[in-house]
Amino acid sequence: MTRQMTGAKMVVQALKDQGVDVVFGYPGGAVLPIYDEIFQQNGIQHILVRHEQGAVHAAEGYARSTGKPGVCLVTSGPGATNAVTGLTDALMDSIPIVVLTGQVPTFMIGSDAFQEADTVGITRSCTKHNWLVKDTEALPHVLHEAFHVATTGRPGPVLVDIPKDVQFASADYVGPKQVDNGHYAPRVKGDMDAITELAEALETAKRPVFYTGGGVINSGTAASQLLRELVEATGFPITSTLMGLGAYPASGDKWLGMLGMHGLYEANMAMHDCDLMINIGARFDDRITGRIDAFSPKSKKAHIDIDPSSINKVIRVDIPIVGDVGHVLEDLLKVWKARGRKTDKAALSKWWKQIEEWKKVDCLSFKQDGPTIKPQYALKRLEELTKGHDRYICTEVGQHQMWAAQYLGFDDPNRWMTSGGLGTMGYGFPASIGVQMAHPDALVINVAGEASWLMNMQEMGTAVQFRLPVKQFILNNERLGMVRQWQELLHGERYSHSWSEALPDFVKLAEAFGAKGILCKDPADLDDAIMEMINHDGPVIFDCLVEKHENCFPMIPSGEPHNKMLLGEASTKDAIGSSGAVLV
Repeated sequence: MTRQMTGAKMVVQALKDQGVDVVFGYPGGAVLPIYDEIFQQNGIQHILVRHEQGAVHAAEGYARSTGKPGVCLVTSGPGATNAVTGLTDALMDSIPIVVLTGQVPTFMIGSDAFQEADTVGITRSCTKHNWLVKDTEALPHVLHEAFHVATTGRPGPVLVDIPKDVQFASADYVGPKQVDNGHYAPRVKGDMDAITELAEALETAKRPVFYTGGGVINSGTAASQLLRELVEATGFPITSTLMGLGAYPASGDKWLGMLGMHGLYEANMAMHDCDLMINIGARFDDRITGRIDAFSPKSKKAHIDIDPSSINKVIRVDIPIVGDVGHVLEDLLKVWKARGRKTDKAALSKWWKQIEEWKKVDCLSFKQDGPTIKPQYALKRLEELTKGHDRYICTEVGQHQMWAAQYLGFDDPNRWMTSGGLGTMGYGFPASIGVQMAHPDALVINVAGEASWLMNMQEMGTAVQFRLPVKQFILNNERLGMVRQWQELLHGERYSHSWSEALPDFVKLAEAFGAKGILCKDPADLDDAIMEMINHDGPVIFDCLVEKHENCFPMIPSGEPHNKMLLGEASTKDAIGSSGAVLV
């Protein structure tokens, strides 16, 4: 049955029908009718952020940690333009979010009215799809379609722009079951001939490696389970992109660690020397491939991805398979098992011996000596003291992000929220708010650098208002760490504007917001300070003063292949040069 209701009421009803329980947003004139409807119901909780960028990142954190779409609501003009960074971030990392924006009334569009912007035009390139709804009768159809598009195929952000007069007008509301979304039905089953060809390649490979990405996590927990089954059954080594951490457990004995620019030595060497590289749900990002003409030069390459445009976009592959990771892995396992579960065990044993030799380099080793906390030590202690908890980790972007990926272990998917493709400073804090809303009893920690954290520091007000006990673990080196590192290694140690001379007292800042602040600068005090942070039942800003000029290694220098890495001075190689690193 259809029901007559206003466009504003349709928005709230559609959200309920789509199973939405929380909306992150910020009101303004062009969305007041929707906010009025939100006020008159109790089924959906609205979280008032302090900036629209924070709303989108919070929705991303909610989506990434739950597998469900995140939702945010912002007003027209600057409300919509402030959401652009979050939309682009979600597009790059394939995060399903639905952004609802207000718009000036339809009869004023194009007149440069107050707080008018061409939202659909501005966001066309940073959304999976967007809509401007000029007719209230079309609104429920578009809203339901928006959720379908955001969550089907390769996930991503969508935007629905709703003029104010459309919100006031009335029409018949229809539910999601009455809307035909059949015109958008991405292929989920892979080609069986290609899958069989890949199964044959598994049987004969002598130096194979699985290279996995965020697509495994986006496919759902079943895909991660199938991946684990395939790895254990074949005995092949596995590595991952930044976005894929947790799909295979870091505690697993086939795990090589993350690969890429700041990936582990053994992972990068295995990628370079393998004879069969199986890409599962990754997109050959430049942080992974390095120099294209020298990327995995000896390997036969397979690529499983639900997005056809990702196949052969960067790296030409021998076995392309378009389909959902979960479906393809299920079929691959069936075919490979039916053919006798064969692998070249002798060659595989020899391959693992080579990998064990690479592991002896101990590329993440460091020396914690002296009175200053090393950032690596801070994260090793954080890992040790929190790994038994129901823990979710977010990060900002920079050196701390790479150290977190290197030193924190993830045994499950959806536990790691970070900005990969866009590299958005200011992402982690609001994302942690979204994660905490989704998992109110969990320990949610945002690993941050002081520079990144300050970009959305205003969301401390959101955390305090809604009693969200998010922990902000700031590795404070008083520098733009990754910028400073590149200036040291690549720009003659000319440190152009890579530090701030006016940082706040983070303990006093926390207290000004009504939260708890903790300062730690002595390695001997670190464990007690971390436990104090964990045991506090409200939001915390933890100011961890660390070595100012520590570099993040391993590092593949620009223009070098995977087998040419800079290693830190504490590795098993001899250190040379002013960087305290050696190219190996």
